[in-house]
Amino acid sequence: MHVAYLIGLFAGVGAALGLGATGSLRRWEPSLVVSAVVVAAIGLVFSRWPEAVAGVVGAAGGAFGSAPLVTGTLRRGGTRGGTAALLGAAAVVGAGLALVPVVGYLEALAVPLFGLRLRRRAPDRHAGLRTLARD
Repeated sequence: MHVAYLIGLFAGVGAALGLGATGSLRRWEPSLVVSAVVVAAIGLVFSRWPEAVAGVVGAAGGAFGSAPLVTGTLRRGGTRGGTAALLGAAAVVGAGLALVPVVGYLEALAVPLFGLRLRRRAPDRHAGLRTLARD
């Protein structure tokens, strides 16, 4: 039972680190690398490799899932600093919630699902004023 708790804890912390890194770096690729390296190092120092792998999987989900939120916020006029501060605060809360048993697993599942939902709801690109130029 102890190992299952630690795997969920590291998965939740990884998702939170991915969320915070995407808020700061604004793209999911570099935030995935940074958060995966950090959570893997923490997992290997304080525990064993299964927890480190769970943290990397959580970091991937957190970075991928929060990318549509960050790009949509910045596209709609949000500031980079404000976005980073809000997602950093959300990451701290998420890491704290990962201490609760089973919530870390739920975080690692919920963040990418939320990102997929935001990707589907994103508006399509349109032709702009070219459609008005027809005679």
